[in-house]
Amino acid sequence: MDSHGQVEQRVVWSVVDSGIGPLLLAATREGLVSVVFHATDTVRDRAVERLASRLGTEPVEDPGSPMLAEAIRQIAAYFAGERRDFDLPLDWSLISGFNREVLRELASGVPYGTVVGYGDLAGRVGQPGAAQAVGMAMGANPLPVVVPCHRVVESGGGIGGFGGGLETKRRLLALEGVLPEPLF
Repeated sequence: MDSHGQVEQRVVWSVVDSGIGPLLLAATREGLVSVVFHATDTVRDRAVERLASRLGTEPVEDPGSPMLAEAIRQIAAYFAGERRDFDLPLDWSLISGFNREVLRELASGVPYGTVVGYGDLAGRVGQPGAAQAVGMAMGANPLPVVVPCHRVVESGGGIGGFGGGLETKRRLLALEGVLPEPLF
């Protein structure tokens, strides 16, 4: 507790290997708060600085933290093909409003091995004309992979954009059996 009797915010992070390269996972007492793709040293350092700024406390590298242990285990099982769903507490504090509503619907309503169109997802949250806003929400997703923005595609059959890069999106969709594995 701090000097005012308030529980201090604690943020822990770790970089883990995955089938799509290093991922930075960060958690608070409430749950997993951030997943960052391509967590090389430079990307990692920027992500930790951003978390410090947004959450008001200096994140601490602590791969053995109980707050991260289950997330690390479930991410490893997902990439090993042993897990289809994540069962983790999530801290939604980095996102709000429409974006949070869309991401919650995505997390609960688009299962492993399926895809949804941007417009279809907009309709599910009562905003049928907001496909472009759904795209913006996907780009703002602080919890990719766990909140599966890679499952959102263009209605005409195109793969759409992806903050982790299109090759990463293809690999995640191939892992889930939506796309064939690349030949080389």
